[in-house]
Amino acid sequence: MTRDVFGPVRGFDLARLALVRPALQAFVDRGELAGVVTLTSQGGQVVQSEAVGWSDLETRTPMRSDTLFRIASMTKPITSAAALMLVEEGRIAPDDPIARWIPELADPLVLRDAAGPLRDVTPARRPITVEDLLTHRAGIAYGFFSEGPLKAAYERALGDPAMTRLSVDEWLAALGGLPLAYQPGERFHYGHSTDVLGFLVGRVEGKPLRQVLRERIFAPLGMDDTDFWLPRDQRRRLASLYAYDEASGGLAKVEPEMYDEPPAYTPGGGGLISTAGDYHRFARMILGEGTLDGVRLLRPETVALMRTNRLTQAQREVPFAGMPLWRKSGFGLGLSVAEDVVDNPYACGAPGAMTWPGIFGTWWQADPANDLVMIYLIQHQVPVSAGSGATIATGQGAAGRRALPVYQQAVYAALRDA
Repeated sequence: MTRDVFGPVRGFDLARLALVRPALQAFVDRGELAGVVTLTSQGGQVVQSEAVGWSDLETRTPMRSDTLFRIASMTKPITSAAALMLVEEGRIAPDDPIARWIPELADPLVLRDAAGPLRDVTPARRPITVEDLLTHRAGIAYGFFSEGPLKAAYERALGDPAMTRLSVDEWLAALGGLPLAYQPGERFHYGHSTDVLGFLVGRVEGKPLRQVLRERIFAPLGMDDTDFWLPRDQRRRLASLYAYDEASGGLAKVEPEMYDEPPAYTPGGGGLISTAGDYHRFARMILGEGTLDGVRLLRPETVALMRTNRLTQAQREVPFAGMPLWRKSGFGLGLSVAEDVVDNPYACGAPGAMTWPGIFGTWWQADPANDLVMIYLIQHQVPVSAGSGATIATGQGAAGRRALPVYQQAVYAALRDA
C-alpha cells in the first residue's frame, strides 16, 4: 500500500511554510504547551510535518511524528463513516428508528426543561432515528454539557465519557434510564449520540465496534496505529496529557486511567488513540470522496451527504457551548462544514472545509477548495461546560490553545494564491 511521503511543494512558499515550526516552538518555550505534532498535505503529498517540544515534560521525551494521541471527538467522523457504509449496503437507513437495534432507547421520556427536575418529563413525540444520532439531534446529552439535575444524573449513571468498566449492554441500559434533554429532532445538542451510533453499528454487524472499525476502516486504509486500546509496551509512545495548574502557574500532568486489556466499552464518540499519519489517511479518504490509494470505503454521493448541512435555520441559531458556531458552519453527517471562515473558531481557509475537533485540543481539516489536509495534535486539557466554548481559547490556563490559529494562519499564508 502506498504510504504518505514528502513530494514536490508546488503550491507553497517554502520560506513562509518554514515559519510554522518557530511559531509553535514559542508556545513550548513559554511553557504554554508541552508539545505539538502537525502534518500538512496538498494533493496527497506531505508538504509540512513538525514534531515540536515534548511528549512528556517530566522525562523530557521528545515529540515524534509517530507519537500517539488521545484524539477524543475526532473519533466521531470515523464512527459516522462506518455507519454510512452500512447505509450504503442497505442494512440501516437514516430514517430508521434506532430501537430496532437499541431497544434500551425505545419510548424515551424527555425533560420539559433541559435544566429542570428529572421527574418533570413527557413522552418523546417520535422515535430517535439513525440520522438523529449522526447529527446530534437525538436529545442525548453529555454530563459536562448539561445543566441542572441532568448533569449529575449523567455523571452518576455513566461516569467518565471515555472510560468505564460497564459492558456495552450495561452502559446502554444506564443511558436508557435517563431522560432526553430535548425532543428527538428538535435541536443540535452535543452528547453521547455517536457512542450510541457506534454500538448500533456493532449490533448490526454482530461484532464489537473495535473489530468493525479495524476490519472496515483501519486495515483498508493502513491506519495501523489507531485503536481504542493501547498495550503497555506501546504506552511510551503516548503523549502525556497536561492542564494548567493555578498553584504553580504552569502545566501539570493529568493521568487518565487506562485499560490493562482491550475494553468492552469502546466509545465511538471519543475513545480512539491515533497518530498524525494515521488520521491523515482517513482525512485524505474523505477529501478523495470516499477513496484512498485505490481503496474505496464510501461512494462520492455519501461523502457529499456528510458535507451537506442538516441543521434547520432555527437550530443554527442555538449556540454551541456558548458560541454562535452554526452561523458560520453547518453540521452534516458526523462532521461540520465551514460556510464562512472569517473568525470561525473551528475552520479556516476556504468554504467547504470539513472538520470536527477533539476536547484535548486535537484538530484536523480537509479543504477541498485547496486540496489540502491539515492535522494538529496536542494533549491539553481545559475545563469544559455548557457555556465554556467561547472561553476555551481565552481563559486562564488556555494560552496553549492559541497555537492552533497560529498554525492555521501560517499554513494558509504560505499557500500561493490562497
